[in-house]
Amino acid sequence: MTHRRALVVRGGWDGHRPVEATDRFVPVLKDAGFDVTVSDDLDVYTDAALMSAVDLVVQCWTMGTASDARIDGLVGAVRAGTGFAGWHGGIVDAFRAATPYLQMTGGQFAEHPGGFVDHSYAVVADHPIVAGLSTWEMHTEQYWLLADALSDVLVTTTFHASAETPWRRDLVSPAVYTRQWGAGRVFVSTIGHKLDDLDLPPVRTLTERGLLWAARRP
Repeated sequence: MTHRRALVVRGGWDGHRPVEATDRFVPVLKDAGFDVTVSDDLDVYTDAALMSAVDLVVQCWTMGTASDARIDGLVGAVRAGTGFAGWHGGIVDAFRAATPYLQMTGGQFAEHPGGFVDHSYAVVADHPIVAGLSTWEMHTEQYWLLADALSDVLVTTTFHASAETPWRRDLVSPAVYTRQWGAGRVFVSTIGHKLDDLDLPPVRTLTERGLLWAARRP
């Protein structure tokens, strides 16, 4: 088997359990033939030799700050063909002040109204990542995402308006999407605040598929 390389970068706010969450997917990457390196130091993004060699970066790093050199190293690698993937705040609530990062990921967490709420997710595209999935319900954080129009949206979630909400009509927000950035593929899922969110079968399935889809083609 030809081995590819994956880099798992984890840290930031510990409420999203970055170690335990990413540990769920390291075996999946290894079973798919990846040699996996794990780092809890953002300086890994400044290692040009490593970043040019890895086929996939899986990031779980909520909030925090990153220097220009770190951001440039990551964004440059993705533009050159390295895949980039993650879920929830680990990818769309990271490095809020780093505009090149926000541009690459195409979405930024704004709010999760009500905290933990009952809500649903709906598959809206024909794509291998969501093949065989349709709709499902969850009780967890529902991410209101600020997003651009360059992504291919696979799953949406709807924020329903009521007399009590400050928004006056229903909002359909991207929940899972892919995008091309330079030669690199990007996969984003907004689902995964709790570990058991990631263990829900449709979420586990689409996350595993999304990580593998984002990786550089052999």
